[in-house]
Amino acid sequence: MLQIARILFVIAAFIALTAQSSFAQTEFAAFWKKFKSAVIAGDKAAVAGMTNFPMSIYESKIDNRAEFLRRYRDIFNGEANGGTCFASAEPQKESTRRYAVYCPFKNTPNDRENAPVRFIFELSKSGWKFVALDNINE
Repeated sequence: MLQIARILFVIAAFIALTAQSSFAQTEFAAFWKKFKSAVIAGDKAAVAGMTNFPMSIYESKIDNRAEFLRRYRDIFNGEANGGTCFASAEPQKESTRRYAVYCPFKNTPNDRENAPVRFIFELSKSGWKFVALDNINE
């Protein structure tokens, strides 16, 4: 009887973990749809609301919403054109709690083979959030 209880526990744990992972993926898809639509539309307030502060930007930080709004153009139209990239980008799952979108430089928007600008998203206690911008070549 104890062995059956252990087996049932293992099965239940596996199902719970699988369901949680599937839910996180589905939840990210909904988040991504809203996030990319807001970036493409230039809805700075909506994008700021889906961002975790402080956030990492290259080798510095953006500490709050006001600073984010001031630097919005640098973030989404600096090295890469976020709106153009996000229109066709496919997020890459890096772990169960992290996705990234890789974008090419804005002067070579169709060069998907060389897409070093990485927008990073993580699952937080309050849901999926934009957490960092990085250039993987630096």
